Amino acid sequence: MVDVMDAAKRSALMSRIRGGDTAPELLIRKGLWHAGFRYTLHAAKLPGKPDIVLPRWNAVVFVHGCFWHRHSGCAYFRLPKTRTAFWDVKLAQNQARDRANIAAMESLGWRVAVVWECAVRTNSQVAVKKLVRWLQRTETTLELTGTSSGPLNVNRRILVRNSSY
Repeated sequence: MVDVMDAAKRSALMSRIRGGDTAPELLIRKGLWHAGFRYTLHAAKLPGKPDIVLPRWNAVVFVHGCFWHRHSGCAYFRLPKTRTAFWDVKLAQNQARDRANIAAMESLGWRVAVVWECAVRTNSQVAVKKLVRWLQRTETTLELTGTSSGPLNVNRRILVRNSSY
C-alpha cells in the first residue's frame, strides 16, 4: 500500500510525536505526586532513561506507549499497513532495547515497573493505586496492562525473560 503523504509531509508529521511527557506519563506522575511520592524524571545516567525514578524506593517506572513498544495483544497496537517491513524491524528493535534496559536496571539493583498506555487509558486511578501498592512492597518487578482479563491486569513476573511483551 502506498503512503498517501509525500516524504516531507510524513516527516513533519512524525517529528511532532513526543517521546516524553506523554499524556499517560503525566497522569501517572500526577497520581504519584498526589499520593505523596517524590521522584525525578528521565535520569540520563540510568539505562533507558526511565520515565520516573523513585530513589527512596529504589524503583523506576517506564510508561510504555502500546504502539511504540509493540504491546502484543493490545487493542492500541496495530502494525501499520504501509512500510510493514520497516515498522516490524523498528518496533522489534524497540522491544529488544526495552528488554535490555530492564535487565540493566535490575542488574544495578533497581526495582522496575512497566506501565502500559492501555492500563492508564482503562483506569488511570486504579493504575496509580496498584503502582503505589507495589512501591510500598518489596516485589522487584511489576507490569500494569489494561488488555488482559479483568479491568486492569497486574503481572508480577520477571519481564526480562518474557520475550513476547
